[in-house]
Parts: sequence; structure tokens; C-alpha cells
Amino acid sequence: MTSITIGVVDDHPLFREGVTRSLSEISGFIVVGEGASSDDAAMIASDNHPDIMLLDVSMPGGGLSAISDVLARSPTTKVLMLTVSEEVDTLLGALQRGAMGYVLKGVGSRGLAEAIQTVLRGSRYISPTMSAKVMENSLNGGTSDKSSLTPREREVMDLVAQGLSNKHIGLRLNLQEKTVKHHMTQILSKLGASNRTEAALQWRERR
Repeated sequence: MTSITIGVVDDHPLFREGVTRSLSEISGFIVVGEGASSDDAAMIASDNHPDIMLLDVSMPGGGLSAISDVLARSPTTKVLMLTVSEEVDTLLGALQRGAMGYVLKGVGSRGLAEAIQTVLRGSRYISPTMSAKVMENSLNGGTSDKSSLTPREREVMDLVAQGLSNKHIGLRLNLQEKTVKHHMTQILSKLGASNRTEAALQWRERR
């Protein structure tokens, strides 16, 4: 089994040490760098190229600002925010900058491990509490509009709501997978959703 390397950056020493200790006790996880600022995050990315970088939002230099620096120095690193911030705008800002996940600090070691495994597989992970807030914000904000979807986008969303992958949607609709991905990008923007799960929940709610 290949080890999963992790960088942990948080300006609260006791919390950082606790996270590091918890992760180190999980088989296959190795913490290769610790830091307390955006500069530390960039250095860890350059020196260690970890599989996962855990970043706090509130730290010297700013956690959101650190995302682009980390990805510029280590494009293969998956960034996972680990924070107390429950602001939807902060979540969306992190995702727009390239973060693959957003986890609230109340999570246990098992939940954090699940989030890490999820983003390593190439999927986004958002704490359930935050997913619910994003959906509520989208539904109440008046910006997401089911009627704005084209007929083809509606067909795609019907299949997404059934749990089909992009590949299987392409086969069902006789489309290339990259075309389905393009449709999904447009759909997420129109619905104000940050991932396909939230889009599917909205779609089922409005049908």
C-alpha cells in the first residue's frame, strides 16, 4: 500500500499537533510537514509535494491566499480546508481557488480520514453542515433557476439525479464524456451549486 503524504498548516500549535498525531496513528498516513502560515504552506508544497495539504482559513498570510501558492508549487497536491468558518462565501472562495474539500474542525479523525480519501479519488468533499448551508443559500437567494437550464442540461440533470456518472450519462445521451462535463459546469453555475450532489438535491427538491 502506498503511503499518503500530508502537510498540516494551522497557526494554533495545540490543534495542529493534535491533527498530526491523529493522522499519524492511521495506517498509511504520513505527515511530512507542519506549518503555521501561508508561507509555511508554500514551502511545504515546494519541498515535500504532499498528496494532501490541510489548510486553516484564518492564519498569517491567509488560508485562501495559500491555496494558489500551494497548487502553483505542487500541482498534484489536493488542498483540503480544515476550519471553524461556516461562511458560505468562504467555502465558495476556497473551491473557486482550487481547494478540493472543506471540513469543519469539529470533525473526528475518522471523518477527516474519509475526507482525505474522497479528495484523493478526485472528488470534492464538503462537510454535511456546509453542504446544507450552500443548498439553503442557493434555494433562498433567488439566483438558481431551474428554468434557465437548456433542454439538454435538463436531460443531463435528470440522469445526475438518478446517480449516473458522466461516462454513463454520455452513453445514455450519445455524448462524449467531455461534453457532459461541459454541461455539468454550466449547470452548477446556473444552479449555484458547488458539486453534483448539491445540484442533484436541488433538482429533486424542485421537480
